[in-house]
Amino acid sequence: MNGTTPRTVIVVGSGPTGLLLAGDLAAAGVPVTVVEKRPHKISNLSRAFVLHARTLEQLDARGLADGIEAKGQALDRLQLFGRLAVDLTVLPSRFRHLLVLPQYEVEAALQRRATDAGVKFAYETEVTGLAQDTDGVTLQVRTADGESTALRAAYVVGADGMRSAVRESVGLPFPGKSVIRSVVLADVKLAEEPENVLTANAVGDAFAFIAPFGDGYYRIIGWNRARNVPESAPLDLDEIKEVTRLALGRDYGMHEARWMSRFHSDERQAPAYRVGRVLLAGDAAHVHTPAGGQGMNTGLQDAANLGWKLAAVVNGRAGDALLDTYEAERHPVGKAVLRSSGGIIRLAMANRPWTLAARAALTTFLGRVRPARTRLLGQLTGIGVAYPAPRGAHRLVGTRVPDVALTEGRLYEVLRQGMFVLIVPEGARDKGDDRYTVTHWASDRRTALLVRPDGYVAWASDGEPADGGAISASMPDSIDSYSFRA
Repeated sequence: MNGTTPRTVIVVGSGPTGLLLAGDLAAAGVPVTVVEKRPHKISNLSRAFVLHARTLEQLDARGLADGIEAKGQALDRLQLFGRLAVDLTVLPSRFRHLLVLPQYEVEAALQRRATDAGVKFAYETEVTGLAQDTDGVTLQVRTADGESTALRAAYVVGADGMRSAVRESVGLPFPGKSVIRSVVLADVKLAEEPENVLTANAVGDAFAFIAPFGDGYYRIIGWNRARNVPESAPLDLDEIKEVTRLALGRDYGMHEARWMSRFHSDERQAPAYRVGRVLLAGDAAHVHTPAGGQGMNTGLQDAANLGWKLAAVVNGRAGDALLDTYEAERHPVGKAVLRSSGGIIRLAMANRPWTLAARAALTTFLGRVRPARTRLLGQLTGIGVAYPAPRGAHRLVGTRVPDVALTEGRLYEVLRQGMFVLIVPEGARDKGDDRYTVTHWASDRRTALLVRPDGYVAWASDGEPADGGAISASMPDSIDSYSFRA
């Protein structure tokens, strides 16, 4: 395992975030090794069950969305609490729904892509420490046979979850707190099929959630305020049934539990996502409550943001400073997700007169005020995420580009090349180069738009070049300069 090169990137963690990132890097020609302390298998004990529209767009840009959609169940409304349901059919996206699909199905698709792209995997290999210098990072690991060895890489990315060994090795704290304790979880069969694809409700002191695996089993998550016991306390199916009846009115005849557990839900965020040549993504960087189904989605979008930047730096197309923009763009998003998911769970579990009144008022407000509803929808689905732009930049810089029609096909099909995409009016002269490909609006739109590999606007212009020359003559000297700082 010592055969790494100065251009190698080591990704620690083979969950969805690490797999998408590793696949992106390998597709860009970067040698990648994924280090994972678990054995080589995809666990069916999924944590996440929901893919939102922006994540589906990112998967579409990698040619994976259609296959993943075929395995899941689409849901066009998201029930948050009480009478508040978010209509997803109004989304300005090809994916006007959320997709209910166990995390292990997403991991399987991403692992196939990563393997096909040439990613190497080191399973049953645990990180025990790291040291970095001006040229790279030395990762200390222990293999399955107990051997200690060192791996060398240009950069290391910790995508190794809430208890990240990479984060701890660079001395980053993980401030925050436990929001809910003694949450119960079970995978069971049901005698009665729920009316909806996702079933969730909170009544008084109890909350319950039901989602299908698609193999005959269902995931049950429940919480009973009156049953706040240590996570080590015994758990049986009767307790799962009780909390489900309290929250949903019935237990759907649950039986044959294949797994039961207690856990706690934290809200935490690392103060930095980068320390020199070490970066963090996904749950290693931020964790929050499962409310709104934003966890796996946020991690996958971290990876989509970081992948093309890290590839550009390792391949010598951009300076090291481009990596600072990963934290500048994604840290505020992680902070916003902590706020929104925390707000949803607190309102869902409201039990005092003033909190119940606040929930009722918010429900009424969102039902009547369309801009507020649109903002909530954009936050939950990721569609509304935009990144800071330099002073004086075009109004579109930093915003998400929808899957617009081009004479060459859909934008997200063109993005599968992993390059910047320059969209120009029909007749405009530009040949592109090995950094960007040129496409044309299928409409009569006259804007020139440079789209980053992750689907956000890097540069835009509403006018034609003054001298009638190529569009690229009006752009900055290097595509690699399209970095945004807060």
